[in-house]
Amino acid sequence: MDQNPELAKKITEDIVSRLERSKSPIPIGISNRHVHLDQRHWDTLFGKGAAPRKFRSVKQPGFWACYETVAIEGPKGRIDNVRLIAPHRPKTQIEISQTDAQQLGLRPPIRDSGKLEGSAPVRVIGPKGTLEIKEGLIIARRHIHFHPLEAQAMGIKDGEVVRVRAGLNGIRELVFEQVLCRVSDQFSLEFHIDTDEANAAWVKNGENVHIV
Repeated sequence: MDQNPELAKKITEDIVSRLERSKSPIPIGISNRHVHLDQRHWDTLFGKGAAPRKFRSVKQPGFWACYETVAIEGPKGRIDNVRLIAPHRPKTQIEISQTDAQQLGLRPPIRDSGKLEGSAPVRVIGPKGTLEIKEGLIIARRHIHFHPLEAQAMGIKDGEVVRVRAGLNGIRELVFEQVLCRVSDQFSLEFHIDTDEANAAWVKNGENVHIV
């Protein structure tokens, strides 16, 4: 059989690169249900002139969880105390888990953040008003945030899709498939999953995962 030295070299380099990046720990950030509001929707729900109040920082730079919460409602149920994440976004986005969706009686799609066209409707109830959101409810696709320097160190490109091992040596250790890599100088290294996914792997905030 003919051998291709260049192909063999490329395969070897790829294997070495994958082995090296698999050693790099990535902290978990579990996303509970939450709401990003645009300014217009904020004004309807909380009143013009009001401003979101910082409750605590989140790991991604420039964002914070607010004291303010809303209720979301579907044909089968309602979920209260859904926390707002600030600052405001250009378009309202509400992220929930599949368990939440079943409670509400809604069928939101799994989407990358910001990909809202054709997503699910939902009623949002605030202290000053109520909204009928025609689209904006999603189940967020599992993903990893990278700063460019972190991505470079691990050989990751923006938009790359990887496999991630979670719960190493635990009773519910598993590999998450189809994990999107997002690279920006506005990001900090963190693996984002929702509560359903975290419970499936028996993992907690701040624990580490590895790309495999």
